[in-house]
This record gives sequence, C-alpha cells and structure tokens, in this order.
Amino acid sequence: VQLQASGGGLVQAGGSLTLSCAASGRTLSRYVMGWFRQTPGKEREFVARIRWSTGTTYYADSVKVRFTISGDNAKNTVYLQMNSLKSEDTAVYYCAARQDIMSEYAFWGQGTLVTVSS
Repeated sequence: VQLQASGGGLVQAGGSLTLSCAASGRTLSRYVMGWFRQTPGKEREFVARIRWSTGTTYYADSVKVRFTISGDNAKNTVYLQMNSLKSEDTAVYYCAARQDIMSEYAFWGQGTLVTVSS
C-alpha cells in the first residue's frame, strides 16, 4: 500500500484543517487506517484510527471530540477533520495502514506539517 498525505498548513488556534491520505496499490477493505503525529524530540503518538470494513473509529483522548477520522471508499482516501485546533496540535502528521489482523502499522505516508499559531 502506498500512502500520500496532504492538507497540512498554517492555521490559527481555534481554526480547522482537514488532512487527506490517498491510498493506492490495495483496496482497504481489510485494513485499519491510522493517523499519527510527531513533534521534534518526542515520540510519534497515535491520533486516530478507522477500521475500513466496519467504519469503527478510535481516538486519542487528547483529540477526542475535536478530530474526526473518516474514509471514502470510492476514492480510497482517509481524512482527518481537525477542529478547535490548539498550539499543542502542531506536529507532522502521518497516515499509516495495517492489515486488520496485524497489530503493527506496516505502511506509512510521508507526513504533512500542521502548524497552529496562538
């Protein structure tokens, strides 16, 4: 699976941004798609995931209610809608994919930078 993330940019605190991750090479029916983020000097942290076959979602506590992960079957694309952004959401965001029977994410996109100004 090849993943291409896009949509990052500069936004003011309280604003919104939508990230996209286009997948190619495989259909996602047996995959879990996730979003992660990383800031310099910190470990990469989980943000959200969606099980493609059921649409089941799960979020980190830090983004629950503010972020929404969704998928478009026709476009083989996963989205991360981010609302009420805070300065602490500033990070490079990565999309990732794993087969739903696996625990590790084997496929990663290149990352897209989100900067939230206060």
